[in-house]
Amino acid sequence: MKQTKKQKQTLSMLTPGAKDIASGVESLLALPKAKFDETVELHVRLGVDGRNADQQVRGVCILPHGTGKSLKVLVIAKGDKADDAVKAGADYVGAEDIVAKIQGGWIDFDVCITTPDMMGVVGRVARVLGPKGLMPNPKSGTVTMDVKKAISDAKAGKVEYRLDKNNNVHVIIGKVSFGKDKLVDNFNTVIEALVKAKPAAAKGTYLKSVTIASSMGPGIKISVNA
Repeated sequence: MKQTKKQKQTLSMLTPGAKDIASGVESLLALPKAKFDETVELHVRLGVDGRNADQQVRGVCILPHGTGKSLKVLVIAKGDKADDAVKAGADYVGAEDIVAKIQGGWIDFDVCITTPDMMGVVGRVARVLGPKGLMPNPKSGTVTMDVKKAISDAKAGKVEYRLDKNNNVHVIIGKVSFGKDKLVDNFNTVIEALVKAKPAAAKGTYLKSVTIASSMGPGIKISVNA
């Protein structure tokens, strides 16, 4: 594919080779800006084989500076837990009625939280929520009786990391407007979580490659050793 003049200019500003995270973020922030506040993502290739159950990597962590995105939270619950969800600031709260709405094609939310007793009902839309990464799961803290904490965590900047089919993890770590220090903090938080989540069955190099990129920018390689 032929590169545009702007793409050539952007790539010419990058020095080759992997960088430490501070230098990497500085390079990212020095690139030409888009007309919107670009999202910054972290991409990590892990030395695991996700086809094996004992080498799965999945979990959550709370970014110290959030993601920069205002998340819409749906809670599927009844009774006191539904009341708790409303008080805690959930954007949408419901039970069978909201599940029927999802079955009808509605999916205007970013996080879905439910209580264990409602999983049978939520299961009716598993084929809708699953492929979009929205299916509640105990490992991500979205199947819980403590809906207040789950909502608070989601609003505070909780992100989920999980392997894709190529053993990569993709996580939002903020916005370009965050600046260097906040992006570095968020980056380190995710990397530390991934290292702690290393499966005992994983052999050899665990963090195979680490890259950061803004929405419109090229990938910038970060030194694994650094």
